[in-house]
Amino acid sequence: MDEHVIEGLGRARIVVRDGKVVEVGEPQISYCPIFDKHRGIKKLDPETIKKNIEFRIQDFGMCTPDRVLKMKDFLSFGVSEIVCTAMVKKLIDAAVIVCEGTGTLVVTDPEMVQGIGGRVSGLVSTTPIPEVIEKVGRENVVDPATAKIDQAGGVKKAIDMGYKNIAVSIIDGTGAKQMKEIEQQHPGVSIYTFVVHTTGMPEREAELVYRYADIATGCASKFIREYGARCNVYKVGDSIPMFGITERGIRLIEERIRFTGKEIKSNPDAPQPDKLL
Repeated sequence: MDEHVIEGLGRARIVVRDGKVVEVGEPQISYCPIFDKHRGIKKLDPETIKKNIEFRIQDFGMCTPDRVLKMKDFLSFGVSEIVCTAMVKKLIDAAVIVCEGTGTLVVTDPEMVQGIGGRVSGLVSTTPIPEVIEKVGRENVVDPATAKIDQAGGVKKAIDMGYKNIAVSIIDGTGAKQMKEIEQQHPGVSIYTFVVHTTGMPEREAELVYRYADIATGCASKFIREYGARCNVYKVGDSIPMFGITERGIRLIEERIRFTGKEIKSNPDAPQPDKLL
């Protein structure tokens, strides 16, 4: 079966089969400033979510063999943009990310990091799409037969491929702890851990994020935002803040700021998600 399950647009469950949106659940939040700014979506509900996913399928072939994999910058301070810049600056050699049709894979092309990670987030599960696997290179995919999502396996694969400075996107603090353990087992390897898709994260997981990760997105997460304020960590952005937790994480964010040539200023009146979870 060709089936791709996504949690997106307010953390709604979305199922795409054979290039068609067949299921859209209720979102956990009804407003996201990112989708308002870039797509003009004032309210997240099953109808607007379905239209947005159908747009993505038509625009860049999401969840289909026609998937376009490369793209220039989109957001100023999204995770994929930070990783992209770090690759251009030779601070990161490879990124372990997730794509529909491939599952976890290792990427070394900055535009592919952007084209994959900047366009789809919250991928829960996926099935193999041979055409997409061939585009990214079968040798770069953790499990071409099943397209499983396995970030730890992806990091180990990147290490086996000879990369020393590796970025990885994960979705919780438990994963961040696991990445730190892998790093400690491989002297000379640095694993830059980015925690994404944090809306609804439990407090215990948020605590682990601040203990083990390098960078975390605030999304509509109550505990990620609260711990960020409590720990007084480096923060960029207001509506969807990005938290630099470690010195090396802060460095990557600052490299992105310099790359864009923008000055980041606090804006307490910036639009916010309708609630924090």
